Amino acid sequence: MCGIAGYVSVTPISDPDSVIKRMTSAIAHRGPDDAGFYSDAHARIGHRRLSIIDIAGGHQPMTNEDSSLCITYNGEIFNHTQIRPRLEQAGHQYRTRCDTETILHAYEEFGPACVNRFRGMFAFAIWNAVDKRLFCARDRLGKKPFYYVWTGNLFAFASEIKALLEHPAISPELEQDVLPEYLAFGYVSQERTFFRGINKLPPGHTLTLDLSGPRPALEIAKYWDIPASAPYPGLDAEELARDLRQRLEESVGLRLMSDVPLGVFLSGGVDSSAVAAMTKRLAGGPVKTFSVGYTEERYSELSHAARAASAIGTDHYETRLSREDFFEALPRLIWHEDEPIAWPSSVPLYFVSKLAAKHVKVVLTGEGSDELFGGYERYRWHLFNSRAASRYIRVPGALRRSIQLGLETSSLLTADARRKLRHTFVGREDTVQSLLLDNFYAAFSPGEQASLLKQTGAPAYANYLPFFDNRASDSLLSRMLYADQKTYLVELLMKQDQMSMACSLESRVPFLDHTLVEFATTIPDRLKIRGKIQKYILKRAVEDLLPAEIVHRKKLGFPTPLRQWLLQPESDRLYQALTAKSGFLSGIVHSKSVDDLIFRHRSGIEDATDRLWRLLNLQLWGDLFLTGGSGRYRDGWPDSSYRQSASFAGG
Repeated sequence: MCGIAGYVSVTPISDPDSVIKRMTSAIAHRGPDDAGFYSDAHARIGHRRLSIIDIAGGHQPMTNEDSSLCITYNGEIFNHTQIRPRLEQAGHQYRTRCDTETILHAYEEFGPACVNRFRGMFAFAIWNAVDKRLFCARDRLGKKPFYYVWTGNLFAFASEIKALLEHPAISPELEQDVLPEYLAFGYVSQERTFFRGINKLPPGHTLTLDLSGPRPALEIAKYWDIPASAPYPGLDAEELARDLRQRLEESVGLRLMSDVPLGVFLSGGVDSSAVAAMTKRLAGGPVKTFSVGYTEERYSELSHAARAASAIGTDHYETRLSREDFFEALPRLIWHEDEPIAWPSSVPLYFVSKLAAKHVKVVLTGEGSDELFGGYERYRWHLFNSRAASRYIRVPGALRRSIQLGLETSSLLTADARRKLRHTFVGREDTVQSLLLDNFYAAFSPGEQASLLKQTGAPAYANYLPFFDNRASDSLLSRMLYADQKTYLVELLMKQDQMSMACSLESRVPFLDHTLVEFATTIPDRLKIRGKIQKYILKRAVEDLLPAEIVHRKKLGFPTPLRQWLLQPESDRLYQALTAKSGFLSGIVHSKSVDDLIFRHRSGIEDATDRLWRLLNLQLWGDLFLTGGSGRYRDGWPDSSYRQSASFAGG
């Protein structure tokens, strides 16, 4: 696990090596163990290393036998020892035993098709100095980040945006078009980022840039996608559960590849507990597990994690964070994430990563299971709403509209009852936008955004809907899972990468081995959600590993006391930051809309937690990266001296 950065130019490079050194220094937290650089007339390539495999021999950037190719790489190829013998038989000579060299030789042997042979998580760039060609790739699910800029003359890339901003030709500027998607979902999916001109290479894609021709152009190609669902015929639940168990154990076993200590993040839910139990069985020695909770006991899952650790038999460590811990860390974590933080759970993820990094260099996590097996409540509720709406449509339209209006005004219903009914088919239009996205995803609906934003951007759902529509022949559940796997899950993986790597910790996700993801598409819907039981087939597969109370515990989704905190007088400083006239938000939103939202939340008229979280993050992000206003965050928030010492980009 490492940090990569570099740039190539159509015209010869006159920049001193200090530019690439600044780029890699900005992401030194990703690789504190080693640094390396490569340069020629048209390329500067850098690397920061967190040594996991072949600690002595894995220095990067790495070249092939004749030094015609140079690679900088972030990630792990878990099947590299299986690929190596064929490459050696083909005449490739190894100088190390690390997976980096396998990628390099596989590219020599198979060209861009080499990526089809890798099982793992990766983002890499290979520069051919002879042909002046750059080849880049990102893993199938998007576990490792790859950001880039292409101006027509300069191509720059990095593991994190802040490294790109260290190049003198790249300046931070807001990409206005992404604001509607952010305000709805909390993140920006697909290629764009919050920074104009800075893009993401999509998961499962490669990028080629040939500088030798008269008109160089990027070529981006998809090499993998999640297959459409096609259930295996004749397999009953017991057979599928056994098959799933075997595949998950294999995936966990592959991810135990390490020359350094490793552990497991443990929440006490079925996903992380299953990974921990399998790790304990396969590791052949003591296993360390790590959990995080809040000082507010009702929001903490630490007791569940402790029971799971006791049942599995791990060496268990835990940490608690307070309101002060949470908000003091927030500006720095936004800097680490480069963009506004989508979910409050990123903050405790950072703190548990910080704890784990004191003991291990690698952790396994339970991320990805919900998106494979239907673990989120919204899936079950949308299936119910859709079935009910298909019958409710027979009710005359005038009567339906009257009922919907009554949900807003009726004195016969309590406020809580009205709120719950507004989330059902009775209170919604029978469309994907209303019944699913407005209902279960959007903090700010498109209608609310119209009165909030001074300038509109791209439609809020423009990235999600094409994925949902792409699988029109699949079941409704499969369509929701696929769309989430291509949008929501990618952001979760970026959260995990950035928060763990902020602590120089590698995280691995056994549920997202691509062969296991492909297998999950063959499992029938009825074995993913069975009545009120979600992830039914997974629970069948691991029920002998764990106590029943863990397997069947209701999913909490890592709750945060954020709503409670935002009602406390101590939050005055947050609201002052949010409404600052000189702040970034003042230029893009109507201040009255923000003031009204704060008033309605603090007076208890409505719960605006998610919306206030979106706006607070956007304000802090803009001030950190664009306006140079980070100095206004005093009393523990980063001031100008902290900003300089932490290499905050922009401004």
